[in-house]
Amino acid sequence: MHVSACIDEVAAMMNSNRLQLNTAKTEFLWSSTSLRLHQLPQLLLRVGPDHIVPASVVRDLGIYIDTDVSMRSHVAKTVSTWHAVLRQLQTIRRSLSRSVLQSLVSSLILSRLDYGNATLVSISSHLLSWLQSVMNTAARHIFSSSNFQHITSLLCQLHWQKAPEQTAFKYAVLVYKCLHVTAPAYLTDEFCPVADIEACQQLRSSSSSSSSLIVSRTRLSTVVDRAFPVAAARVWNSRPDLVTSAPSVAVFRSRLKTHLFYFLPFPLVTVQCPCSDT
Repeated sequence: MHVSACIDEVAAMMNSNRLQLNTAKTEFLWSSTSLRLHQLPQLLLRVGPDHIVPASVVRDLGIYIDTDVSMRSHVAKTVSTWHAVLRQLQTIRRSLSRSVLQSLVSSLILSRLDYGNATLVSISSHLLSWLQSVMNTAARHIFSSSNFQHITSLLCQLHWQKAPEQTAFKYAVLVYKCLHVTAPAYLTDEFCPVADIEACQQLRSSSSSSSSLIVSRTRLSTVVDRAFPVAAARVWNSRPDLVTSAPSVAVFRSRLKTHLFYFLPFPLVTVQCPCSDT
């Protein structure tokens, strides 16, 4: 197989640099939509002298990726870790002030949600509500409130964004950096402003005051719609001009956070190029 040959070349390169490829810890995964999982090959992959069985879940830099890229395993692992932390904090909550407890929750729980949350864009509402329920529980722990108290006021006092808003914030900041050439080229090249497309120059959205991006047509809403160029462009187009026209990253982050906190989400704007198709 071409993959095995490529791995052999990597192993040879590592050997020439006095490194060794650990085949015992090597995993590989076939990826497909949930409707085509039964069509995935089950052949063993040769990695050096060993043959590896395809895995259903792999871990890369702390992110768990499922075969159908649903992020179900990652959310389950994250929620399980959060519950373990909350149980430990519950035993010492009476000995801590509210400010110290809030700092511990932010460092031990919110930091885990913020890490790699760009991979959680457009996941199912069930998984999002699962993540949000743990955040709600953590907020109630800090204020020692009952389960019947409305959670929105508590989150506003803590200045916590909800799980979908945190993902939208991360994507919008990345797009801002891409459009201002402060992001890597492999990300910057993925976006095309509407004003740069000759066929779309007559559209109202292509005016000089607009920063809308082209969103490519997609066929698979479960996978392709979650790709970074598509999902990030849609998140960017849903932000108002007051936010997208910020002169610096610091100002943009401030305006975006205010917009996500105090305004209802804008409808997702999809500006499609006639010749684009994914």
